[in-house]
Amino acid sequence: MLRVALPNKGALSEIASTMLLEAGYVQRRDNRELVMVDPDNDVEFFYLRPRDIAVYVGGGILDVGITGRDLYLDAEVNDHVDEVLPLGIGNAAFRFAGPAGSFTHQNELNGKRIATSYDALLRSYLLENNIDASVVRLDGAVESSVRLGVADAIADVVETGNTLKAAGMEVFGDPILKSEAVLIGRTGRTPAGLDVLKRRLTGVLVARRYVMLDYDVRRDLVDEATRLTPGLESPTVSPLQDSDWVAVRAMVKKSHTNNIMDELYNIGARAILVTNIHACRI
Repeated sequence: MLRVALPNKGALSEIASTMLLEAGYVQRRDNRELVMVDPDNDVEFFYLRPRDIAVYVGGGILDVGITGRDLYLDAEVNDHVDEVLPLGIGNAAFRFAGPAGSFTHQNELNGKRIATSYDALLRSYLLENNIDASVVRLDGAVESSVRLGVADAIADVVETGNTLKAAGMEVFGDPILKSEAVLIGRTGRTPAGLDVLKRRLTGVLVARRYVMLDYDVRRDLVDEATRLTPGLESPTVSPLQDSDWVAVRAMVKKSHTNNIMDELYNIGARAILVTNIHACRI
């Protein structure tokens, strides 16, 4: 049975559970449940603190887990854990921030105190970039550390930046790390069920990014139309009762759908229909 670690609370928990439900796995209904067994898919889910997931996977106690890239790198288990699949959701950036107008570049942090909840990740970055600064480890609410005199700047995960602005802070310099939700696994191991899990999650990602586009077009315009809708491998082209026309079906990126529909209409395509994809295997 594949043993999977999932975040037990927060936005990352909702992201992971929603993806797994769309992938056909059973998920808990009560947030107080710590273990959920899915016998039909031969998977057992364990709901843990997001910061602890990489430790359990790196120690070989659990097979794989879903967590944030920032959290797994901060756990310092890189020698034992690999990033199996980036999930393209829960995007955020680990960045420096300071009082508005105080800093413009990370090199200005030499000799300063930097507060963070990600001390291992920050120390690694400072060492790699030859920045001589002191790291102040805090468990949370690092935005208040500068005002309270504990630090001169902070390093934290930033999504919208609204919390920083409310505290009179602004980001500066290059991002330390671009983070997202990731599937991680034990280095050198491919447990039974992992390939199926990866394939299903990949299918969810593709289904979210693409739609199915159907349209009719004159046979002599097929080449021009299919250049707009090449599909993933190749579009499906089927004859219609009127031999001068064909029906075309292809997957297109959801974000490009309306522009493609307009272009197809302009070259003469008709009966242009868009259908959401609920699941797929690529």
